[in-house]
Amino acid sequence: MNLRLAFSNSSPVLAPISPRREIGAYEALWLEKGATFKTLADRFALDAEALPSDFVAPQVADQYGTEVMAKLKKAGVHQFGVRIHHAGDYPAKLRDARHPVELLYFRGSWEITETRCVAVVGSREASSNGIRRAERLARELVDRGFTVVSGLARGIDSAAHRAAIARGGHTISVVGTPLGSCYPKENALLQEKIARDHLLISQVPVLRYAKQSPQHNRLFFPERNVTMSALTEGTIIVEAGDTSGTLTQARAALHQGRKLFILENCFHRSDITWPARFEAEGAVRVKTPDDIWSALG
Repeated sequence: MNLRLAFSNSSPVLAPISPRREIGAYEALWLEKGATFKTLADRFALDAEALPSDFVAPQVADQYGTEVMAKLKKAGVHQFGVRIHHAGDYPAKLRDARHPVELLYFRGSWEITETRCVAVVGSREASSNGIRRAERLARELVDRGFTVVSGLARGIDSAAHRAAIARGGHTISVVGTPLGSCYPKENALLQEKIARDHLLISQVPVLRYAKQSPQHNRLFFPERNVTMSALTEGTIIVEAGDTSGTLTQARAALHQGRKLFILENCFHRSDITWPARFEAEGAVRVKTPDDIWSALG
């Protein structure tokens, strides 16, 4: 398996870092009882320079690192990269998350994260109008030089990814599963295309995911929305219900100082209350696309 390093080999300070060991240490921390993004973030907050391997015995980290490599290889992932906090090209903007992650897995071209990125998100059970709006927004974002970011869910996410690809632009998918898994299964080909030609990112621990029940693994999905927001300049919500995971991203965007855009059609629904609430907190009500472009600058 080819593992792409997360740092520059020319740096004498960073060169001794072992990605395999850091992967194993990150996974070991996640296997501790009660581990969550919050508990891990709290631990690292106590030592601003710590790496995952600073909290795990080397032999344990190496063992789990080997297990992760084997599990991903078995799942068909033969080449991937990692980004490790304090180890090179880890994006500083991710530290704006309330509980920032220390390690990200990825497949594809990491350089895409350096472009101007905007997320397009919304309901899994999207309306036909919602799908059309997501597709139109994705095309307009591409035409204006933006990368379209979404979460590979069915509905709005899938429509945004596909439209960006069809328009010849870049897209980034931040998924709520490990690199070797796909949800929903129907998006397996789309996920592979994004991993091959664009960028697929996961912060989900491979071994913890494999040991947990699907019910517990669902908790990784809202956390990926927080990371998705941190990677972008802003989030556009096309449509979403009052209990949608999309609202996690809305809250994150406002907390992180990102732009939050809510399409006008959301305000016309009598069955939801969140649009007015987020508008009062600083979200941009989008009556025409120009409301987005003027706010982004």
